[in-house]
Amino acid sequence: MKLNPVRLSTFRNTWYQPGRSAFVRASWFLIGCPLVRSALIPSSALRSAVLKLFGTRIGVGVVLKPGVQVKYPWRLSIGDDSWIGENCWIDNLADVSIGRNVCISQGAHLCTGNHDWSDPSFGLILRSITLNDGSWVGAQSFIGPGVELGQCAVATAGAVVTKSIPEYQIHSGNPAQFIRIRNIQDPANPNRSSPTPSPTLVQH
Repeated sequence: MKLNPVRLSTFRNTWYQPGRSAFVRASWFLIGCPLVRSALIPSSALRSAVLKLFGTRIGVGVVLKPGVQVKYPWRLSIGDDSWIGENCWIDNLADVSIGRNVCISQGAHLCTGNHDWSDPSFGLILRSITLNDGSWVGAQSFIGPGVELGQCAVATAGAVVTKSIPEYQIHSGNPAQFIRIRNIQDPANPNRSSPTPSPTLVQH
């Protein structure tokens, strides 16, 4: 049997800068976060106001359901008319950018942090997440560090996404794999679907 080389006691993240003072962070965790998560507050507008107070950039028409949890609101931006469902967990040690008309369904987990399994100290690794306009994160899905969902891309319910998804592609499963192209009808012309997306994939 090999000697265990992992030494979690040597883990250090003193290099990490949360982006706000200890007072602001404490105020968020003690007051702001419970207000945003509370099921007793039905108002998306109030949730948006609290997140804005703590530095989130939020567009108009955003819907925020009860149970939404955000690690650091000052590292989050949400575009116009986007929806974030019940019990979503935005674990944004790094920046998370959510475009316009994005749907994040209930119970989804956006995680910007990971650990280096080759490091005996289990060093912290951070990568931002970007959800472009019109993309959809399905219920109970996981979006990992460094992932970008292209315009109108879809991660289906329960998907585990560790690589970026190109525009208009639908990915499913664990690990998430391409299953089909998303065709969206043009509301101005019901007989015409969305254009064929380019195969370009942003790599991280």
